Amino acid sequence: MIKTKNSDSLADKLAQLYKGISEIIKQFQPEVLSIEEAFYGKNVKTALLMGHVRGVAMVAGRHAELEVHEYAARKIKSAVTGNGAADKQQVLFMVKRLLKLKEDPVTMDASDALAIAICHGLNYKLAKLGT
Repeated sequence: MIKTKNSDSLADKLAQLYKGISEIIKQFQPEVLSIEEAFYGKNVKTALLMGHVRGVAMVAGRHAELEVHEYAARKIKSAVTGNGAADKQQVLFMVKRLLKLKEDPVTMDASDALAIAICHGLNYKLAKLGT
C-alpha cells in the first residue's frame, strides 16, 4: 500500500505515488494497467485530486510500456454484478464470490481494483472472441 503524509505537498504526494506504482509494476510485471475513467462528482476538489492520481498512474503505466485501459464505473459494476448502478457492497460481494475469496479484500479500494481487473479480463476476452 502506498502511503503519503498529510503534511507533504501535492507534488511530493504525486511523486511518491509515481515511485510506488513504478515499484509495484517492476515487482509484479503486469502486461496491462486498467483504471476507472474520471468521474464527475459533486465535490470538485475530490474529482480534481482523483484526476491527478489517475494521471500519475497512467503515466507510470505508459512509462513501463504497459497498455492502459480505462473503464467507466457503470461498465465495471455491470461486468461484476450485472447492474451498472450497483453499490460498493454489491461489488464487494460479487468480487469475493467471483474470485472465490474466503475473506473480504483489505479495503473497499482493493475491492474496486479487483472489480476493474475482472472487468478488463471480461472485456479483453470478448474483444479477442470478436476478432
